[in-house]
Amino acid sequence: MALKQIDHGSADYQKMVNLRNEILRKPLGLSFGTEELEREKEDVLIGAFEDEKILGCCMLTKMNNTTCRLRQMAVQNNLQGKGIGHALMNFAENLARDYGFKTMTMHARKSAIGFYEKQGYKAKGEEFTEVTVPHFVMEKKLV
Repeated sequence: MALKQIDHGSADYQKMVNLRNEILRKPLGLSFGTEELEREKEDVLIGAFEDEKILGCCMLTKMNNTTCRLRQMAVQNNLQGKGIGHALMNFAENLARDYGFKTMTMHARKSAIGFYEKQGYKAKGEEFTEVTVPHFVMEKKLV
């Protein structure tokens, strides 16, 4: 498995959008808008690949000079639980450190809280609804 940064607008980016759509949006009856995808030009886009096939992805969005937000974490349904998400998280955290971020935050789906807790993230505050699903803000210091 190869982990790498993806260029916005590339063929790998299109694979990433398709994966996110299948895993994160379609089950909720949602899809991506052009403006939403356009805003991702400034994000750090990350993918896990086996040959040319995308296995999983996530992205980092700068919140301020010390904090970035992990977004759009997705792994192929038939590959979940095989360490791909863990590898993506480690890669994303290392990239975040390289960019000088000290804290990583996210809006984690309630169903994924256990996964993120195993990665050292802590839930902050109250449950809220985003894209029709219960979420929690989670955070980790990148030391």
